[in-house]
Amino acid sequence: MTAVSYTLTDSATLLRRNLRRLRRYPSMTLMLVGMPIVFLLLFVYAFGGQLSHGLGALPDGQTGRAAYLDFVAPGILLVTVAAAVQGTAIVVAMDMTGGIIDRFRTMAIARAAVLTGHVLASLVQIVLSCAVVLGVAVALGFRPTAGLLGWLAAAGMILLFALALVWLATALGLAAKSVESASNTPMFLALLPFLGSGFVPPASMPVGLRQFAEYQPFTPMTDTVRGLLIGSGIGSHAIAAAAWSVGIGLASYLWATHLYRHRRPR
Repeated sequence: MTAVSYTLTDSATLLRRNLRRLRRYPSMTLMLVGMPIVFLLLFVYAFGGQLSHGLGALPDGQTGRAAYLDFVAPGILLVTVAAAVQGTAIVVAMDMTGGIIDRFRTMAIARAAVLTGHVLASLVQIVLSCAVVLGVAVALGFRPTAGLLGWLAAAGMILLFALALVWLATALGLAAKSVESASNTPMFLALLPFLGSGFVPPASMPVGLRQFAEYQPFTPMTDTVRGLLIGSGIGSHAIAAAAWSVGIGLASYLWATHLYRHRRPR
């Protein structure tokens, strides 16, 4: 077998290991999926009537609370991604503090496979979580107008962004001194969607906050996914979203692989 074949085989084995661990801790998955659903219900039914006044009619003709549901649902999908990657940091830190990383380093397995197994398992969890949240949004009345190509493009952008954030969470988990700190360090990712275009248009924000919202990564990604799903237009947002995703993903991958090679388990 070639080195690539060994890496793929070892990655598949460690992917199965991490998927089994997800099954062993269902409460974590339920919490990470439940939080975006709570936000969806809260913002649509508690705040949607008031927040919808500044939106006007969307391209699909929706107004009022229905328009706000169409506006906020793409942002909730990005909240789902940000929430799910917190679990990635936790399980990576568990491996670092539990001594299993030392054992992996003494075994004849590809070094890249250890981190790849974590990343792929997290992506599976994110895809399933987004599917559940999207199903709830549709049940509440979310009616995207996208065709097949629009859905594929939106799914591709979400997956690209999720991959970048998973690598960032992996690096944060490797850098954390304990599992407790690993559960806290990625929390800023769950806050960024609220400080972007996920829940209200940035134009409605005060000047300083509006400038921050316009130049942080969640805003172009949210605007791109929203534009693809409900036909509100994406402009140059897709280019900015892809650039943020590639930049974050590459920097996080290099940071994570460096930490894995050189940092000793605690």
